[in-house]
Amino acid sequence: MLYASRTIMPMCVVTVAEEMKWDKTESGTVLSAFFWGYTMTQFLGGYLSDRIGGDIVLPIAACLWSMITFWTPQLAYLSTDKHTALYMVVLSRVFLGICQGFHYPGMTSIISRKVHEQERSLTYSLVAAGSHCGTLLTGSIGSILMDRYGWGMPFYVIGMCGILWMLCMRYFLVARHRQRYINLGPNGSPVVSMGAKDSQSVPWITLFTKSAFWSLLIGHFCENNAFYILLSWLPTFFHENFPDAKGWVFNVVPWVVTIPSSIGSGWLADHLIKKGYSVTFVRKLMETIALCGTSFFLVLLTYCSSYGASLACMAVAVACCGFHNSGILVNPQDIAPRHAGSVFGIMNMAGAIPGFVGVYIAGHILEATKSWSAVFNQTAGVCMFGWVVYIIFGTGKQIVS
Repeated sequence: MLYASRTIMPMCVVTVAEEMKWDKTESGTVLSAFFWGYTMTQFLGGYLSDRIGGDIVLPIAACLWSMITFWTPQLAYLSTDKHTALYMVVLSRVFLGICQGFHYPGMTSIISRKVHEQERSLTYSLVAAGSHCGTLLTGSIGSILMDRYGWGMPFYVIGMCGILWMLCMRYFLVARHRQRYINLGPNGSPVVSMGAKDSQSVPWITLFTKSAFWSLLIGHFCENNAFYILLSWLPTFFHENFPDAKGWVFNVVPWVVTIPSSIGSGWLADHLIKKGYSVTFVRKLMETIALCGTSFFLVLLTYCSSYGASLACMAVAVACCGFHNSGILVNPQDIAPRHAGSVFGIMNMAGAIPGFVGVYIAGHILEATKSWSAVFNQTAGVCMFGWVVYIIFGTGKQIVS
């Protein structure tokens, strides 16, 4: 549901831009605005989750971003002035990002406390595959709803689904968790133990002096740069280059193949670790497939002229991104297991920067050069830089206690 609501605007942006008279730069501003807010709450989400429990943080955040999703079309129609409507949509995207920024650090905090080291890759990849399922949901059902009922309908339907999911999570994850872990206090009254509080402060000074920590930030930045550009601009690319192509096809196929690659990479990583391979080797292997594979197929995409070849290259490039879940994305639980939520928050804050910088620059490049090759080639170059840094300095060993 998180990614279903996040990807509605990229799917609808061509239709909305035509109605609202936006150019490519303005469309890029709308798409990148989400990440302005997303960057703000990454650290706070990890810190709160480590302190009070991700199972408390997640339902509150989910309630807020679901309601924002539901009301986005109404905000766009509040004013007939083009610029005022643009500002309202941008503002709603910023607040959507602020609320969704709590999710991944909270989820990481829960997994680092509840899952054994040799099972974390598969667990995290399985949960993270939900992001591709959400993108798939929006690309398929969302495309049909938009074609039949207008671009506002996907926001209403997915917003309501998000609220229903939040209520289910609140009941199953929090209410039952509390019932299961009730202890009796000295006076016989029930005392709820959430098992999430940790009085030990995060050793930031030690972390920031470690090259492995910096390689984590840089590698995640570079991979997210590619992923967010593909996530945001993929529908526009196919609309412009293959106007007769069905939206539900190119909005669905790349994310269908990414789900097995994400889950499969998690299984492979855990299998290799159980076989005796070092965590460092496994993390670097997964990240090599992610960054080098994405880079290679983005460059190859610039030489494709047919719809089938372009769709295949795009699908494999996105599928390679799925290996990132078993590489850098799970790495904070290796290097700082007691502070995984906080470390992930800092890492994802760095990873959110290309969401507004990279996505906006991509729109500006398209507006100035009309060249998709320029966008894909510079994205591939950034991927290769991140791969080199992580291969040299990355580690799977614990660096702070």
